[in-house]
Amino acid sequence: MMLLASSHVALAFIVVSPISVLRLWVFGSPLVMDPNSICRKTRRMGGGQSELCQSQPELIQEVTRGAKLGMRECQHQLRNHLWNCSSQGKLLDAILRQDIRETALVYAVTAAGVVHAVTHACSMGDLLQCGCASNPPSGGSQTPSAAAGGHWEWGGCGDDVGFGYEVSRQATNLRRSGHSDIRTLINLHNNEAGRLAVLSFMRVDCKCHGLSGSCSLRSCWRKMPPFRETGDWLLQRYQVALQVMGTNDGKSIVPVRAVAPPPNLHDLIYSAESPDFCLASVKLGSEGTQNRVCDSSDKGFGGCEWLCCGRGHRKYMIILEENCMCQFNWCCEVHCERCSLTRHINICL
Repeated sequence: MMLLASSHVALAFIVVSPISVLRLWVFGSPLVMDPNSICRKTRRMGGGQSELCQSQPELIQEVTRGAKLGMRECQHQLRNHLWNCSSQGKLLDAILRQDIRETALVYAVTAAGVVHAVTHACSMGDLLQCGCASNPPSGGSQTPSAAAGGHWEWGGCGDDVGFGYEVSRQATNLRRSGHSDIRTLINLHNNEAGRLAVLSFMRVDCKCHGLSGSCSLRSCWRKMPPFRETGDWLLQRYQVALQVMGTNDGKSIVPVRAVAPPPNLHDLIYSAESPDFCLASVKLGSEGTQNRVCDSSDKGFGGCEWLCCGRGHRKYMIILEENCMCQFNWCCEVHCERCSLTRHINICL
């Protein structure tokens, strides 16, 4: 595993935000920041931060890509919830200023996204600062299954998740100078839970070698789980997130419910109840659920009764056109007909 030198870990762009790199995508158009835009924000600060920003834009690009990956996954996981992670601009900023359950997921999945994107870039050879991971020691906890048979050895290009973890940690774990407030402690905890959702579920993949597919020898390496699995895991933690409060000295957190166990490293935590996302509120960051598409046959999340908050819904018929009856003509064209499809959708009032 190849780690950044201490002079390189302090990524140039993190000095822009007092709490998290997420804020770089909040103001203006969210999730569209590119390395040049980020570097322009640090140029006026000069010193080593600005120099690093100019010398390693490819690393900043991967952190940017990871943040976008995390937000897309958040939108997928909460697509049927009252707040579906699609807020932008001032609305998203208002959400991030609250220590609610939804914010916990945003911070966790974004930190995980940075780990995943940076680690993937290392394995693909897109970053000079890292590459394939060193082979783990023999007899470790993660070894190929004996049920597959045959001999095996570590080889191939393993994912250097340690490098991705370190970059994500430095990019998202920001403390305001002289402050150790509860919000910061909560954000740091949720960031770590997101990173561990990638790190703790590394798997072993193998490739067979031998005549006629005999698999007399296998080369094996460690790789990250698909990011969708990471998102699924974080959604489970979101659903059982633990409400906490600060201790009297303000230096640690404890569960609000006295009978609840203290949060472990994988738990998502929050301190405030979520606002009413049924109604639009710029102050609270809620877009409301009016005009959301719902499923009239579903009685749970995503169903019209739930998603429309009791206001009812209206059914519409829409006509779509799409390619159909496509044929491949040698060589090399595909010809398709255009077909009309009728669909019925339900929209919340």
